[in-house]
Amino acid sequence: MKGIETRKTLPGTARGFSLLEMIAVLGIIALILGAAAVVVGRSGEGAAISTTEAMVQGIETKLMEYRRLGGNYPSDSQGLNALVNKPSTAPIPRRWTKAYDNVPKDAWGNEFQYKYPGSQDKNRPEVISAGTDGEFGTDDDISSQDPRT
Repeated sequence: MKGIETRKTLPGTARGFSLLEMIAVLGIIALILGAAAVVVGRSGEGAAISTTEAMVQGIETKLMEYRRLGGNYPSDSQGLNALVNKPSTAPIPRRWTKAYDNVPKDAWGNEFQYKYPGSQDKNRPEVISAGTDGEFGTDDDISSQDPRT
């Protein structure tokens, strides 16, 4: 065809990436992905803490609704199970609705601790997560009665 240039290459002269160049590029990509995984892993704890704080607030809201309908907060012995199954021991709520299918657990899969009256505000119940270490009574505990900023 006239006006169209064709470029002919000789066999064995085609230019592409060498195996060494491919390995270098893949190595750089692996380093970048590894660094990203470390950063995401570290931020995962912050996400778990934020999730648990939100869950504690949600449970607190469900407990206020329980009190509004039933007249009282659940007792210590009834605990958060009162949000799943209607209590059969005193104080029995006047009206009751199921708030959860299962007793909620924190972001680490641990059950919350329930106290009524709470440790700081005796008029409200307290919902506590054991936090990242899974042990109650340590500095990383998350409580519904923690000061909110």
